[in-house]
Amino acid sequence: MSYERGWRALHLDMPETIPHVEYCSHPRLVRAVTGLDPRDDPAAWARFYEATDYDLLWRTNDGPEWAGRVTNMGHAEFEENGTDFDDDVRCPFHTPEEVLAFDPVEEYGLPDVSERAALFEKWYRTGQADHPTLVFTGGYYKTLFSACVRTFGWEMFLTAAPLDYDRFDRVLEGFYRISHANYEAWARTSAPVFIAHDDIVWKHGPVFHPDWYRRYVFPRYRVLWRMLKDAGKIVLFCSDANMDAFVDDIADAGTDGFFCEPQTDLAGIIERYGRTKVVIGNVDTRVLTFGTKADIAAEVERCIELGRRCPGYFIAVGNHIPPNVPVENALAYFDLIRDRRRE
Repeated sequence: MSYERGWRALHLDMPETIPHVEYCSHPRLVRAVTGLDPRDDPAAWARFYEATDYDLLWRTNDGPEWAGRVTNMGHAEFEENGTDFDDDVRCPFHTPEEVLAFDPVEEYGLPDVSERAALFEKWYRTGQADHPTLVFTGGYYKTLFSACVRTFGWEMFLTAAPLDYDRFDRVLEGFYRISHANYEAWARTSAPVFIAHDDIVWKHGPVFHPDWYRRYVFPRYRVLWRMLKDAGKIVLFCSDANMDAFVDDIADAGTDGFFCEPQTDLAGIIERYGRTKVVIGNVDTRVLTFGTKADIAAEVERCIELGRRCPGYFIAVGNHIPPNVPVENALAYFDLIRDRRRE
């Protein structure tokens, strides 16, 4: 575990050992590694990061939850005894017209940038102080696309937006104004690394026609990210699923790096951007969940061999390690990367 190793990779200064980051929500795994249960002992996670040799912590903060209408989309069962299962799906929007008439700023308001910057600064400083041997990130989750999903749910979002892209652009502009205020607040903080999160694609690629993103989404990213970069921050873009159609667009919009799920072609990103961008992830969580030890070894080998060419590569599971991953498989994964990333 090393702040310096993570910092060097973020600045494309090849470290001697490939750095490591995960997003993990697996209490039984933490207990197996540390002997502590994170549901009872707040020190368990820090002990886990140290034991599994993290170099960077994936963190975002959007500020207080929106006080207004949002959709509850439920949740699949991952946790022990199904404690996270939620089938209470509720959407407050009943027609596409309600979506097209929605004003996010009127509904949720705009944060005071100075107040929000103070909140983010305190949160970042506390997080970095609590984890001094790791790079602790700032970030924003509901940038544009994810804001639509959070508010409308998938069904109403996908039904309403294509009916009238110009009218929906006014809705998107409202979410953009909210994000702009929060991004400006983050730009005023001392956090040096920022995760710009937006789940813009599915398993097989774009949700809408690529031209829609290029007209309505990526130009707004460019402005948001420019604020952060002008403030001297490293911007890392993170999306679920298959980004292959948009890797060049995202790079052109100004990101300094990519978090990659396994559906995204790691070899392609490294071929085009491996010397100029940070690249994080791509180990397939499905292999950890359903594969054999040999399968896991092959998956780690694939990512390590590609990542070695990239001075800013971080090994990571390319979504996260949820509680349904067999503990023995996750432990085998950690053993493998501990050995292979140092060779």
